[in-house]
Amino acid sequence: MNVILRMLVDGDTGSTSDWDDRWNHIKKFLERSGPFMHPDFEPSTESLQFMLETCKILVIGAGGLGCELLKNLALSGFRNIHVVDMDTIDVSNLNRQFLFRAKDVGRPKADVAADFINSRVPGCCVIPYFKKIQDLDETFYRQFHIIVCGLDSIVARRWMNGMLLSLLVYEDGVLDPSSIIPLIDGGTEGFKGNARVIFPGMTACIDCTLELYPPQINFPMCTIASMPRLPEHCIEYVRILLWPKEMPFGDDVSLDGDDPEHIQWVYQKSLERAAEFSITGVTYRLTQGVVKRIIPAVASTNAAIAAACATEVFKIASSAYLPLNNYMVFNDVDGLYTYTFEAERKENCSACSQVPSDLHFSPSSKLQEVLDYLTESTSVQMKSPAITTTMDGKNKTLYLQSVASIEQRTRPNLAKTLKELGLADGQELAVADVTTPQTVLFKLCFTS
Repeated sequence: MNVILRMLVDGDTGSTSDWDDRWNHIKKFLERSGPFMHPDFEPSTESLQFMLETCKILVIGAGGLGCELLKNLALSGFRNIHVVDMDTIDVSNLNRQFLFRAKDVGRPKADVAADFINSRVPGCCVIPYFKKIQDLDETFYRQFHIIVCGLDSIVARRWMNGMLLSLLVYEDGVLDPSSIIPLIDGGTEGFKGNARVIFPGMTACIDCTLELYPPQINFPMCTIASMPRLPEHCIEYVRILLWPKEMPFGDDVSLDGDDPEHIQWVYQKSLERAAEFSITGVTYRLTQGVVKRIIPAVASTNAAIAAACATEVFKIASSAYLPLNNYMVFNDVDGLYTYTFEAERKENCSACSQVPSDLHFSPSSKLQEVLDYLTESTSVQMKSPAITTTMDGKNKTLYLQSVASIEQRTRPNLAKTLKELGLADGQELAVADVTTPQTVLFKLCFTS
């Protein structure tokens, strides 16, 4: 291990072949028995060879957690690693995302992280993808043995959760264990963090525990538009109302939180807005934080959570130890506090229960009320649901907001009652949303 650390510091990659005793520290866990071993584990040389030569790991995210994960996994003997990240490197990343340097600003995080690990850890092959996770299909995800998430987005987590659930194979209602791809998810916010292990179809999935992820705070539009009191209100005014009105960089140019020119424009306009209402506190950094929905990051918290996640990857890949069961909470705001608990599956989980979730509404309820429930309920938390159903054997779109022409055509349905729309008790509604790659089924249950 000292040899590896010295090479990392000096930048000397040496030979790509293994040297004597390189994996002695790993062999101590895999080639001899111990008091904490998995009850069914049999020490052998095969586990190490599987990790070195066969096991294929996907790391999602190459930010604060992702950099730590890539380093930990590479130094633990995993050589076949893929990493997906859609972001480019910003100057603000450099204080904690240690695989990047000032010369890398503007380049894709996945590419730079892969180059760094490949050049510093002999024999390791990290393959980068500068893409959104939604741009990759089922065939891509199916090739991996384990997937590790180091994301700062609940939407992306839920989409990944849904993708792995869609890969499950059931034969006569019985889950085929070979179709399960374990998901290890880590998250941090300031001095707090969590790590969890998910076996899709067997243990609680992300959507089973949505209550643990409170909905994102959004400011009322009336406050933003006419009665701002906080610097964040001024920034949101520019982001939501002023940018689409003025289109400062062209008609088809969306606001890019990673573009310094875009942020600078929002910052200047926010200062002007704040001055009108005698509000102080608008800074460039706050502007970027509001626009990008940045979560505060602490390097040591990232390191602790990434270490926990990498340990779970090692345990699952080697089968040497029982994995975490199944949720670990970490908090070092005041001292150090950590505990684990077993998050339980929800019988009616809309993502993993295999049965449509019930929607309880009266026939006189308006479709708008259903839409509000899908977006505001802590157990559903959809972002822009599109609602369709089947009537007389034909598919009917009740509301879809992602396509302007269809949104305009279906908008009147929101003011209609479920009865007026021709919906019946027990009818299934199919809902598509950015939080999942699959259409989610709900069953209408009319109340009196």
